[in-house]
Amino acid sequence: MKTSVEQINPTRVKLTINVEPAELKPYIDAAYKTIGSQIQVPGFRKGKIPAAIIDQRVGRGAVIEQAISDGLDRFYNDAVQAEGVSPLGRPTADVVDQPGADLAGDLVVTVEVDARPQFELPDYSGLKLEVAAIETSDADVDAELDELRKRFGTLVTVDRPIADGDFVTIDLVAKVDGEKVDEANGISYEIGSGQLLDGTDEALLTLTADEETTFTSTLLGGEHEGKDAEITVKVTAVKERELPEADDDFAQMASEFDTIAELRDDLKTQVERKNAFGQVDEARQQIVDKLLELVEIPVPQQLIDDEVARHLENEGLGADDDHGVEVRAEAEKSFRQQLILDEIIKAEDVQVEQDEFTQFLLQQAQQYNIPPQELVQMLQGNNQLPGMIGEVARSKALLYVLDKAEVVDANGKAVDVSEFTAAVRRAEEKAAEADEDAEDAEAEGDEPAAEAEAPAEADAK
Repeated sequence: MKTSVEQINPTRVKLTINVEPAELKPYIDAAYKTIGSQIQVPGFRKGKIPAAIIDQRVGRGAVIEQAISDGLDRFYNDAVQAEGVSPLGRPTADVVDQPGADLAGDLVVTVEVDARPQFELPDYSGLKLEVAAIETSDADVDAELDELRKRFGTLVTVDRPIADGDFVTIDLVAKVDGEKVDEANGISYEIGSGQLLDGTDEALLTLTADEETTFTSTLLGGEHEGKDAEITVKVTAVKERELPEADDDFAQMASEFDTIAELRDDLKTQVERKNAFGQVDEARQQIVDKLLELVEIPVPQQLIDDEVARHLENEGLGADDDHGVEVRAEAEKSFRQQLILDEIIKAEDVQVEQDEFTQFLLQQAQQYNIPPQELVQMLQGNNQLPGMIGEVARSKALLYVLDKAEVVDANGKAVDVSEFTAAVRRAEEKAAEADEDAEDAEAEGDEPAAEAEAPAEADAK
């Protein structure tokens, strides 16, 4: 099979595929069997009809068309591999020429397809990134300490109107057009958490125990989801959270420290680490935009058109909806981002370790609140595991760029990201050690190989 490729534009190629008769013959033989199993000819069993009879009944042309249809995917995939094309989206094929009734002559097919554009990866060594300046204050430590105290707080019943942050016990009834559609009793709810229907917090504020009120809200689930309902809520208890004193006794109860001063020092360290992580995350988010400013990556419009149409359809919007402009911009950026990160993966030889992927799956399972094994089975069933590995690799590629970047805060102070890119350095050291081991093994293997050749030369003489 002979192939050639023509670059139509930066994101689209045209493959020309020439298939010789000998290469097409196995598909023609298979086509005779396929057609022979689909037709009935008196005196012959299905699948046992001679080729000459099939030619008489359906015509040699139908057999050739069946063979071309059966072999086209294989011919296309072989051509893509031979020409080093990375296809994107749906290919369109056109049969330019095909063998005649005597099966002489080549099958000639042209295929147009969007392809991954070629571009030169910009130099990202020393990329300058600026993040927000941070300063850990006593107020930040106080807030962290209060969160810890809340974990050990106790709820105490109070006889007063409900205030923000209180805990209440309520009974709730929902009616649509005067008909009761839902009811729940003894619900425990924290005012201000926003976990119940819209309007619940506003309706409950200032009520006291044994009082009730009615308001209108939109149902979020069930048979009447999306409908406006009349919500009647009755308060049966009001409680406030009493926090333990922030003293040495609390420090000993809530931590491994003996004094509140030691606990506050540890909380300060935690806050500083959390803030540092925020800076690193901000820097990571800047990387792609910075890289895309350094290189022009053409975008296959048909691929983007399909993505925009699919997105709008999923949202129940028309193809000409104004939201399509925003979706298109995001799709184009996402495409360019994926391509440039994939190039960094190749340039840096980024590898996804098993423990890294396992950790990613555990985080995803926790996010979607499903067992990890169930998530793995779902991804395997939908053939999505390779895509997930790719996402982990792209995320890791950002760390490779970050490790080589110059990160400063808004005050010009250098930001140390080494703790967060340590895995990158370990991977590079591991790769270097592997290369050294390979070189050592090759050097050690040279001498025995030379010795082994000597007897062979003697025998030849």
